[in-house]
Amino acid sequence: MPKRALITGVTGQDGSYLAEFLLDQGYEVIGMVRRSSTVNFERIAHIQDRIELVAGDLLDEVSMIGILRDHRPTEVYNLAAQSFVQTSWSQPVLTGETTALGVTRVLDAIRTVDPDIRYYQASSSEMFGKVLEVPQREATPFYPRSPYGVAKVYGHWITVNYRESYGLHASSGILFNHESPRRGLEFVTRKVTHGVARIKAGIDRQLALGNLDAQRDWGYAADYVRAMWLMLQQDTPDDYVVATGETHSVRELVELSFAAAGLDWQEHVVIDERFLRPAEVDLLVGDPSKAEGVLGWKRDVDFPGLVQMMVESDLALVAAGGR
Repeated sequence: MPKRALITGVTGQDGSYLAEFLLDQGYEVIGMVRRSSTVNFERIAHIQDRIELVAGDLLDEVSMIGILRDHRPTEVYNLAAQSFVQTSWSQPVLTGETTALGVTRVLDAIRTVDPDIRYYQASSSEMFGKVLEVPQREATPFYPRSPYGVAKVYGHWITVNYRESYGLHASSGILFNHESPRRGLEFVTRKVTHGVARIKAGIDRQLALGNLDAQRDWGYAADYVRAMWLMLQQDTPDDYVVATGETHSVRELVELSFAAAGLDWQEHVVIDERFLRPAEVDLLVGDPSKAEGVLGWKRDVDFPGLVQMMVESDLALVAAGGR
């Protein structure tokens, strides 16, 4: 019997790459989507006929129980969340319901239906927030600086709690920023590369950004989903930091992106205070040594390669009349 995996958030960036990867491994893939007239299937359109899509919601544990009973997955990857940090400031309660309590509903559904299901929780480097140690590793204390980060801390610890209380094979991947051409336009990496493409095409003249000095550890999303899978293949569940170990500023991102299109960023970038966070996370850089040593994971794409890939993709998208 082939392995069967349920992916919540399958239409997102990570969900689409993970679905591709698991299909290549011979899995049957079930993708959970919310019942909504606005669900965007663009990221999975090329594999949609190979995925079984089912309706469910992290706000409704009954729907989760029904999906598990009907489809009997051997692995569950919980990638669904309100995942945009800036939005969490204006929608903190919704963020808590989905990104925090939603994890409890999934875990409790697994405990109820089949405790042998292996579970992956998408934790986040935003949990470290006001960093107490550089680089950040699995034992670094959390100090979240946004409602999103706070919600992710809850999701992380409830995963540990269910693992220790009920013996679930439940692992958390503390993923640092991971990007790709499939990233949403609201995220700064894609906002920059898409903005560069629009400026190159003569559609726009300026790109408004916030804090250029903020630093992040940016990797390629397709590399990171392999780490998710590797965690669930281990005999013992655990938590892992997945990162590049390098830090780059938004300014570096901007410089590389504009240079890739043959443009001078200083002629086009303006600072807009609307894009500054109420509480900023200044320096996030992860130590991936545990994931590399235990899982045998390593990244394939470096930061300049990632930026080049994203700029080329957006140049082609805009040239073809895309948004």
